[in-house]
Order: sequence, then C-alpha cells, then structure tokens
Amino acid sequence: MSDTTAQPLSPLDRAGVLAQALPYIRKYHGRTMVIKYGGNAMTDPALQAAFAEDVVLLKLVGINPVVVHGGGPQIETLLQRLGKKGEFIQGMRVTDPETMEVVEWVLAGEVQQDIVGLINQAGGKAVGLTGRDGAMIHARKLRLTDTRDPSREHDVGQVGDIVGIDPAVVKALQDDQFIPVVSPIGFGDQNESYNINADVVAAKLATVLQAEKLLMLTNIRGVLDKDGQLLSELTPRRIDELVDDGTISGGMIPKIAGALDAAKSGVNAVHIIDGRVPHALLLEVLGNEPFGTMIKR
Repeated sequence: MSDTTAQPLSPLDRAGVLAQALPYIRKYHGRTMVIKYGGNAMTDPALQAAFAEDVVLLKLVGINPVVVHGGGPQIETLLQRLGKKGEFIQGMRVTDPETMEVVEWVLAGEVQQDIVGLINQAGGKAVGLTGRDGAMIHARKLRLTDTRDPSREHDVGQVGDIVGIDPAVVKALQDDQFIPVVSPIGFGDQNESYNINADVVAAKLATVLQAEKLLMLTNIRGVLDKDGQLLSELTPRRIDELVDDGTISGGMIPKIAGALDAAKSGVNAVHIIDGRVPHALLLEVLGNEPFGTMIKR
C-alpha cells in the first residue's frame, strides 16, 4: 500500500510558495474581503482550524477579512431536540416566533462564539456582531414571490429583507485591527428580529464595504452543470438558463442571486469555492490557479 502521508516541504519549496503569494499580498493589501462561512468548513474540526488560520493570515498580511456565517445544521439540530421540524420554501427557512428564538440563540450565541474563539485561538482578534449591533442591518418582512407563479406569495414568517446596512461598526473594528464576525440577524421598525439568509447578508455587506472579493464557502466544488462538471465562470445570462432548467435550485438560488447582485454592484470578484478543501481561502486569494466558480458581471 502506498504511503499518502504529506511530506514536509523543503526550505526552497517553502520559499517558492511565499514568493508566488507575494504579488497577491501586494495587490490586496488594505482591501476588504467578505467571507461567507458555512457548510462542512463549519462542522469539521480540522476544517474549522484551517479556516481560522486562513482568516488570521489574511489579516496579518494586510487584508481585511469580514466573516459572515450561517448555522443551518446547528439550528436544525436544536429544532429537532425541541420536537420541531424545519421547513423551507425556495431555499428560505420558514421562521415562526419560536423558530426565531432558536435562530437567535444558535447564531448569536453558540455558533458565533465558536468562530470567534477559533480565530482568537489562531492568533487573531475577532469580535462577534449581529445586525442589531451598531444598528447595522435594518430589515423588513420578506415578501417571497413564487418563482413559477409571480401572482403568488409565500409567508415565511420572520424572514427578513434587507432595507439598508450601516457598516460603521464593522469599519471601526477593522480600523482597530479586529476581525468582525457577523451573524445574519436584522432588526425591524418595531424592534422585531429577522432571520436573514447569510448569503444575502454577505453579498449586501460586500457591496456596502466596496469589498475587493466576496468569497462564499460551500459543500461543492463550485457551481456544477447537469453532468456534474465545474463551471469556472458564470454570466447573468448563463445563470438565468441554469435556474430555468433546474440546475440551480433550492438553497443555491439565494446564494447565486446574492453573488450576482454583489458583482453587478461593484464587488470586483465573487467566488463560490469548496469549503471542504483545507485552506480553501488561501488557495483562492493567494494562489494563481482557478478555484471554484467566479461570477462575472
């Protein structure tokens, strides 16, 4: 049986890796990158540690990462413990008041603090936020139109549609060399809480911050066609075709919609990448090989 244990790099090889990364470090120094953190990268201990190390390294070389996280599996686990079954419509979690309490407890508590702790343990300085902090994410009830029948609307409860984002608190933390970790919870005019799709929050925040990149970690290599082949680039027209034929469906719809909106609104590059690959962030940001799917304007 062959030995698949990774061999340590020689000093010359290590120097070569650093030299290849230098142009990208120079190019992105001082720039903001918004990272949507989710999928296996959030649940596998080795991938969690690798993600935290990547985020800290980006910060140390002068790039400003902002992490927006999901927490679907953790929310589902707690709902099941409470005897409640999760329901989704067009990729959106139906959120009644009881489910909203669970969402807030999981996202702003358990999940966020785990991420903050991992980044701090890796040598960074992370601070957890929700959309309530600094009045950051103002939202209203989402009016979800049926994709096949535009005359029909779905009631998905306390699911939010973003009215506006005030990034002042995020910028203040960045100026003090902190790494913001954002839970996708917004507030309404009557101080009600809203559960907002994390992909949508990441895309809107990237737009408001004029981010250099929006990086969305997923459990697949990127966007795949009907034959399972990776699509390295997508245009708006091609996205429409893939939605119409059902290739893009379910939870991928808000992800792609948010990515496309960010690309159209001035974010220089939007990448959907495989979070199951260790150090996926570094491979994308500081590597010279195409990785995942890029959304083009």
